[in-house]
Amino acid sequence: MNTKPKFDFAVGGQALIEGVMMRSQNYVAWAVRKADGSIKIKDFHYNSLAQKYKFFNLPFLRGVISMFEMMALGIRALNFSADEFIMDEDPKEAKKKAEQKPIPKWQSNLFLFFNVIFSLGFTIVLFKYLPLQLTEWIFQYTTYDPTTNYIAYNFLDGILKLSIFLCYILLISMFKDIKRVFQYHGAEHMAVFNYEEGTNLTAENSAKQSRFHPRCGTSFIIFVFLISILVYSLIPRDPNFFIHLAKRLALLPVIAGVSFEALKLSGKYASNPVVKLLIQPGLAFQRLTTREPDHSQLEVAVAALQRTLDREATAKNT
Repeated sequence: MNTKPKFDFAVGGQALIEGVMMRSQNYVAWAVRKADGSIKIKDFHYNSLAQKYKFFNLPFLRGVISMFEMMALGIRALNFSADEFIMDEDPKEAKKKAEQKPIPKWQSNLFLFFNVIFSLGFTIVLFKYLPLQLTEWIFQYTTYDPTTNYIAYNFLDGILKLSIFLCYILLISMFKDIKRVFQYHGAEHMAVFNYEEGTNLTAENSAKQSRFHPRCGTSFIIFVFLISILVYSLIPRDPNFFIHLAKRLALLPVIAGVSFEALKLSGKYASNPVVKLLIQPGLAFQRLTTREPDHSQLEVAVAALQRTLDREATAKNT
């Protein structure tokens, strides 16, 4: 029999290397499956800027803040899981790691900063610069004027972004390790659905759930692509390519903010017929970014989520 979740906040997470990150209202847990079959969990208290300061919780602004926070948190979690994976694969590396002095916090933060900058740069080149350059090149070989046919111009740019994203996902999914990450991605969604249904949080109950979740980061990316077509259609094209690109980059925070609010609403009203239709593109792409997990992977996702819920319960009772 289904009951309401014990807590009234949303939970979410991210797939890691042989693991899952889960985030509740006030806590984060990283869980990874070790070579000996055990599950190693690291958890800590975490409050976003939106929780600390009301100003950052304003609609649209909170989406931009959340995007950067989740990117930084995700990179930290991936580094943690990568270290655990390397130590399992190479005992010598594990011994070396154990003998190393802890990295100073300022160095760790600096490394994280450059990781975020590199990730943003890679994303901008692949999904902003490249499709826009291809769009310009294609229009040069047609009789259409991109200035007067701006809707078609932006539509083509959006189609190229989606196509590049599709090719990128198909390419990386060919690697065995990425396929396992996609399985953990599915496990994360299924555990979250298990929590949201209010049934006992177990691998067995999670296995009954769908691996396609409307609040997934994949759906957020699709919202960004689609909303960008509408927003960019309102901005006149600049004949200078780099000024034109700069204008689009300047609008990214606006697009991210709108997309974040759309994602939140889609999760809240997922049963609405109109919303169901709007979220279909994102759910369709999740067929590529998720895979059906096995029981052991579901156990990891459940362990991560349960740890955050246990920490919430302990904090609530003290």
